[in-house]
Amino acid sequence: MTGNGGVSFWWQQLGLPPGRPPLPGDRDADVAIVGAGYTGLWTAYYLKTLQPDLRVTVLEQRFAGFGASGRNGGWLTNSVTGGRARYGRDGGARQQRAMNETVDEVIRVAAAEEIDADIRKGGELNVARTPAQLARLRAAYADESTWPHTDVELWGPRRTAAHVRVTEAVGGLWHPHCARIHPAKLARGLAAAVERLGVTIHEDTTVRTIEPGRAVTDRGTVRAAHVLRATEGFTPGLAGEHRTWLPMNSSMVVTAPLPATFWDDVGWADAATLGDAAHVYMYAQRTADDRIAFGGRGVPYRYGSRVDADGRTPDRTVRALTALLREFFPGAAQVPVEHAWSGVLGVPRDWAATVGLDPATGLGWAGGYVGTGVATTNLAGRTLADLVLGRDSDLVSLPWVGHRSRRWEVEPLRWTAVRGLYAAYHVADRAERRGGGERTSPIARIADAVSGRGH
Repeated sequence: MTGNGGVSFWWQQLGLPPGRPPLPGDRDADVAIVGAGYTGLWTAYYLKTLQPDLRVTVLEQRFAGFGASGRNGGWLTNSVTGGRARYGRDGGARQQRAMNETVDEVIRVAAAEEIDADIRKGGELNVARTPAQLARLRAAYADESTWPHTDVELWGPRRTAAHVRVTEAVGGLWHPHCARIHPAKLARGLAAAVERLGVTIHEDTTVRTIEPGRAVTDRGTVRAAHVLRATEGFTPGLAGEHRTWLPMNSSMVVTAPLPATFWDDVGWADAATLGDAAHVYMYAQRTADDRIAFGGRGVPYRYGSRVDADGRTPDRTVRALTALLREFFPGAAQVPVEHAWSGVLGVPRDWAATVGLDPATGLGWAGGYVGTGVATTNLAGRTLADLVLGRDSDLVSLPWVGHRSRRWEVEPLRWTAVRGLYAAYHVADRAERRGGGERTSPIARIADAVSGRGH
C-alpha cells in the first residue's frame, strides 16, 4: 500500500488545494457560515443565487472540503436518516420526494457551474449475502415501495449477478436515484463556484464559539445577523456542543486500477454504487479510473469524541476492509490496495438528520446525516437559504426542519455504549452467516433498540 491518511485518496489524487487567506480580524457580514464542507458551501451558493447582494462569509478550520465532504464514498443518493419511521407515511413520502429531486439538483448545478466531478447516475444496489439480509431487503421493499416515485426494485440472485456479480449474493434491492461522484472534485468545484458569486471563504480559521449575532474565532470575530453551524462530525469541538452529535469514524480503501477483464467478469458496467444489508455494512463505487473504492466501519468511535484529522487508518481496519473487498470480488485478490483513509460523520442521539433556524437568535444548523450527506447537504443548504431569507417554500415545511435530538450521554458511557453496540452488530452478522435463517439476529434487534438506530 502506497498511502494511508493524508486526508483522503480523493485529495491525494488531486493534490491538496492551496490555502485561502485566514480571517484578517473582526469583520461584519449578513450571514456567517461555520464550516466549508458541502453543507456550508451549498448554503452559501443558494443564498447568493437567491439574493446576490447578501454578504456571506464562510469560516473553515482547515480547507474547503477537508472533512467528510472530501473523504466520503462518493454516493450522491436519495437516503436521509429519519424518514417514514419517524415522520409517518405522509411526512416520510414528502421527505423522500425531496431527496429524489435533490440528486438531480446536484447534477444540474454541477453541469451549470462546469464542475467535473466524475458524476455518473447509475442507481444504488444493496446486495444480500445471507437469508436474513435478504429478508431485511424484502421488508424495506415492501415498506418503501408504497412511497411515491421511489422506483425501488427487488431482485433475485440472477438479476443481481447480471448487474454486479458479488460472491454469495442471494438478492438485491435497487433504485435509480443515485450517482457516483468524486467527492473532492465536487468540493473543490463548489468552493470555486461560491467564490465566483462573491462569497468570502476564510480557511485556517478556527471557530471557538457560536453565539447570537457572532462567530468567535482564533483570528477575530465575525458579526452577522445569522450564524449557521455546518460542522457535521467536527461539531463536538465547538463550545457547548460536545454532546450534540457524536463523531463516528468510517474508513475506506481503494485498489489500483483493475483491468477490463475484471469488469467484464463481474459485470459492473453502469456505475451503480454498491452496498449490502449487513448490520456493519459496506459501501463501494467503481471509480472513473476503474478502481474499487470500498468502505465500512473500522474503529467506530474514539474516547471523548476525539477526531483524527489526518485520516490515518489503523492497520487492522485496512486488513479487514481489504479482506471483505476480496471476499466480495475474488478476482481482485491480486490487485493491490493503494490507499486507505478515514473520516468522521455526525451522529445525533436519535440517528436522525436535521436542519433548522431559530428566528429569535438567528442561529441555524444542519447535519447529523449519519453517512448519507452527499445529497442531503444540498437539500439542507437550500432549506437553510429559504429559512434565512424568510421564503415560504415547500422545503421549510419538510418534517426534518426544526427537529431536535436529545444529547449523547457523558463519558465513559458514550464510549462504552458505541463500542459495545458495534461489537454486538459484528456478532450478529457472524451469527446470521452461520445460522442461515431468515430472522434478524436478536442481538442486532436489541442493539437497534438501545441505540435508536433503524435499518
